[in-house]
Amino acid sequence: GLRRRAAVGRNVRRPIASRFDPLARRAERLTERMEEPGAAPETLRRTYAQFGPLNDLVAGWRSLWRRELAPVAGAAARDRRPAHLLDVGSGGGDLVRRLAAWAARDGIALRIVGADPDPVATEVARTRPLPPGVRIVQARAEDLAPPEGGFDLIVSNHLLHHLTPDAAARLFATCERLRAATGVVVHADLHRTAWALPAFWALSLPFRGTFVREDGLRSIRRAWRPHELAPLLPDGWSARRAGPFRLHAGVAPRP
Repeated sequence: GLRRRAAVGRNVRRPIASRFDPLARRAERLTERMEEPGAAPETLRRTYAQFGPLNDLVAGWRSLWRRELAPVAGAAARDRRPAHLLDVGSGGGDLVRRLAAWAARDGIALRIVGADPDPVATEVARTRPLPPGVRIVQARAEDLAPPEGGFDLIVSNHLLHHLTPDAAARLFATCERLRAATGVVVHADLHRTAWALPAFWALSLPFRGTFVREDGLRSIRRAWRPHELAPLLPDGWSARRAGPFRLHAGVAPRP
């Protein structure tokens, strides 16, 4: 009867839908050139150096700062100076430098820790003098001790797609432990969609002599979709699309 036909319809639609979605499954086991043990150090350094301009184009951190981070940092700084921010997987340090500059422009006292376990990334981040209030450490997030009261802001950029489900769940639990009671967490990453592949292929044309293009295309295939992250999140967290090619996971500021 009708129930049987409805069940058959559901069974038929799933494979048809996935047939038209080449990225229906996350390519969790796909590796990137930057992660290979024999990756050329000079190419790695050039790649980290190019992340700043690339993030300006695709990551949207300036609007994130204005909309979600600055109000929380400003409120925390008024209550107890300074506000504290942790950048997990800080890479070459481009994001911590931008956040420090925006905070200084807005008159917000902010202390920033950029943490990354990769020695090459740490070396690149320390190549140029760091802004006042910024510290770079070669460490994993789970090895850090929070400041008194916890971090007011915890962020990461393009980190989640590197992680297995178990590693992502551990990261979220660590951030929940490190954040202040009213702290905000924003893990910004790619959203896995077929449209992102040709868009990034065209966008990455200028980034020659680096791993940016090859790894960027692989990153899209490794990226998460919100429903895949949802079971891994602590209570009170959410994962959502943030534009056509972006995904945010974390704890949003209270209204």
